[in-house]
Amino acid sequence: MAREYARTDRVGQQIQKEIAVILMREIKDPRLSMTTVSAVEVTRDLAYAKVFVTFFNDKEDEIKASLEVLTEAEGYIRSLLAKRLRARIMPHLRFVYDKSMVEGVRMSTLVDQAIASDKPADSNSEEDQGE
Repeated sequence: MAREYARTDRVGQQIQKEIAVILMREIKDPRLSMTTVSAVEVTRDLAYAKVFVTFFNDKEDEIKASLEVLTEAEGYIRSLLAKRLRARIMPHLRFVYDKSMVEGVRMSTLVDQAIASDKPADSNSEEDQGE
């Protein structure tokens, strides 16, 4: 029987919590203000972790600059993480911009626009049926 909750998932969640705290309290770069760690995927051998982040600003050049800052600070973040987790193996971190939040907002806007454009058509058809 397979385990319901894999070790890599537990390690990923712990890494996510700790990186969020590190970014909030330890990293003082203004380009990383309002950075959210949305998910962490850890490989089975715990050698690599893909850290998905979102930023408050949605401008392409600011996102690239923030990702570059995170990539440069990877060693520092990893060393702080190693002290907090006390794990035998500390994964190499790779920061990736998570577009799911932006896509979700875009899809929601499209649905709202479709509903708004259907309302005048619905009210006209109800008036035609009433006559």
